[in-house]
Amino acid sequence: MPGPPADVVRRLYATPPDRFVAARDAAVAEARQAGDPRTAREIGRLRRPTVAAWLVNLLAIRRPELVADLTQLAEALRAAQRDLRGGTLRELSAQRRAVVGALVAEVRRLAAAEPAAPPAGKLPLGEVEATLNAALSDTEVADQVRAGRLLRASHYAGFGEVPRPQLRLVTGGEEEPAVPDRAGKSGVPDGAGKSGVPDRAGKSGVPDGAAERADARRARDERAARAERAKRRRAATREMEKARADLDRAEAELSTADTVERDGAATLDRIETELAELERRRAVAEQELSRARLARRGAERAVTAARRRAGEVEAVLEALDAEEGDAVEGDHEAD
Repeated sequence: MPGPPADVVRRLYATPPDRFVAARDAAVAEARQAGDPRTAREIGRLRRPTVAAWLVNLLAIRRPELVADLTQLAEALRAAQRDLRGGTLRELSAQRRAVVGALVAEVRRLAAAEPAAPPAGKLPLGEVEATLNAALSDTEVADQVRAGRLLRASHYAGFGEVPRPQLRLVTGGEEEPAVPDRAGKSGVPDGAGKSGVPDRAGKSGVPDGAAERADARRARDERAARAERAKRRRAATREMEKARADLDRAEAELSTADTVERDGAATLDRIETELAELERRRAVAEQELSRARLARRGAERAVTAARRRAGEVEAVLEALDAEEGDAVEGDHEAD
């Protein structure tokens, strides 16, 4: 199904948000008067953007060449990050900051030229900057920005080095922190004799009992750490199960909402068709009524003229009757 006319979309999304609904309703009415209910319905589905999204749309509509430069920079940044070219990436990141800053300044200037725009101190320029940064990393956001049909601000943490994973030593299915290699070149741990067996007494003459207590303490600490990790794992598992249940419920609600939306769209389509037919019949009836009124006015004029003519003829007849009566009376007197 084709979308609403591009010029209408540009006009609406360049309109300040507090005037968007009125402008959209006017465009819907124009489409209906033009006998195009499908376009009217498509225009009616357009949603009002936030102030930050409107500012970005205004930039894309009024200064598309600047948004095109932003798109080219995004492609270069993605290529440098993909190829791990550190020097190029640093240069492009500096260029990114400069370009985004210039675009935000241009947005401020465009907003100042709009009579219905919010005051300069209330412009959400931070959200505008975050959205432009997001467009540099997310192609979907970039497409929405370039089309000038953004509905809300977007956010992205920005380009940078990918964090290194924290490596762990896995033993017997239980995760253990990686232990640093403290052995010497011979591979024998510090404090061990040539036989590889730790020297309990050591050079300081520490009794074997103290070393055993230290070993026991370390063992207890390790068991406590394993228990704590197991506790966190169980909590994370429960949270994951809850999140999956919430996801299933949300997907079910989304499916229901989609069905309701489709049914509503079909109903609206049918009503729009019926309304168009009724409007056509109304126009025909109005034309017939207009013709009937003209015919009635013509008939009224004809009746008035006929009555006037009848009155004139009647007056003539009365005059003739009077003359004849006078003549008869004269004849009687003569006799």
